[in-house]
Amino acid sequence: MLTLKVITENKEEVIRRLAKKRFNGAEIIEQVVELDAKRRALQTTLDANSAEMNNLSKVIGDLFKQGKQAAAADAKTKTAELKETIKTLSVELDSTEKKLNELLVTIPNLPHESVPEGKGAEDNLVERTGGMMPNLPEDAMPHWDLAKKYDLIDFEMGVKITGAGFPVYKGKGARLQRALINFFLDNAREAGYLEVQPPYVVNAASGYGTGQLPDKEDQMYHCQIDDFYLIPTAEVPVTNMYRDVILQESELPVKNTAYSACFRREAGSYGKDVRGLNRLHQFDKVEIVRIDTPEHSYESLTEMVNYVQTLVDKLELPWRILRLCGGDMSFTSAITFDFEVFAAAQKRWLEVSSVSNFESYQANRLKCRFKSEDKKTQLCHTLNGSALALPRIVAALLENNQTPDGILIPKALVPYTGFESI
Repeated sequence: MLTLKVITENKEEVIRRLAKKRFNGAEIIEQVVELDAKRRALQTTLDANSAEMNNLSKVIGDLFKQGKQAAAADAKTKTAELKETIKTLSVELDSTEKKLNELLVTIPNLPHESVPEGKGAEDNLVERTGGMMPNLPEDAMPHWDLAKKYDLIDFEMGVKITGAGFPVYKGKGARLQRALINFFLDNAREAGYLEVQPPYVVNAASGYGTGQLPDKEDQMYHCQIDDFYLIPTAEVPVTNMYRDVILQESELPVKNTAYSACFRREAGSYGKDVRGLNRLHQFDKVEIVRIDTPEHSYESLTEMVNYVQTLVDKLELPWRILRLCGGDMSFTSAITFDFEVFAAAQKRWLEVSSVSNFESYQANRLKCRFKSEDKKTQLCHTLNGSALALPRIVAALLENNQTPDGILIPKALVPYTGFESI
């Protein structure tokens, strides 16, 4: 969440930048400023009363020893009154801080100045493109038909076992999944990311730390008895490894990678946009996460974007990178670059990665800090990116590489699959 310092010292600037995210912040920012002023006043009064009570408590014994019974009695009465006042002030202060925090978590992150204006996906900017467009015949098959033809994915079986959005991968389809996971993890490790294997369920504090809660409860699967949540991405457990941690500046940037299954309740609307692998409730993904200093985080962002580009290049897929406009960005992001690959049989672009800098927004919720060389403690910047999400990568690989004799495997993947074609 935004820090009170940022809001109170730059009120008009905050309101202006929030408008780029289509968020009208004037009223709520004013409420935050007023509550913060009230909180400060209450804290000052509480501190003064506590100091006075402490001073009186120290002299009561001396007054009794000096035989000043009346003065000692007056001091005891005053101390009792101060205790009641302090109790009342503490309750009011707690209530004010609770209201203040409830407001703060409803305010999205400020978009970076380079984020373009826009209402939605149609206003995103294409940064750059690459890869060769495949030349397929008019009767080219979409991946869901290819999956059935070659017995790679059983969507109906997934519906039987669980429901729509939970496919069953079979034979070479399952081996292709495993190959991609290992390919992405090996590339991340070679790029300097430390591999971790996190839990697939997290507690509410972790969901709050990375911003999924209280904003996105309806998008997550909730295990109510234990109050656990199935993770929507490995970003959540991996970033929360650094919750309530103070790092040394010399340790930064921290670079982690993790494979996980991902679970999302919101699978979207019906139709071609969600058919086959286009949108699932459960899918596999390899994530990269960085914890960095404010001064270096945008250099890290560039490195992460360039790294993801190497993956789609190695997979020989046509790709493009989008700079998301304010209206299409997530609640917590300061800037996001989406990668899309072209699925030739569907004749459409499919998002396969989002790379984002959250600046200090998540770190403030996480209390993730670092101690600089001058011993000053300050908030870190957090970043993450998909590297990569599997379903739409698989969709594009199947569609783009289909031939009359089968589906060809990109050369970079062959050592992982153990076969050159399906």
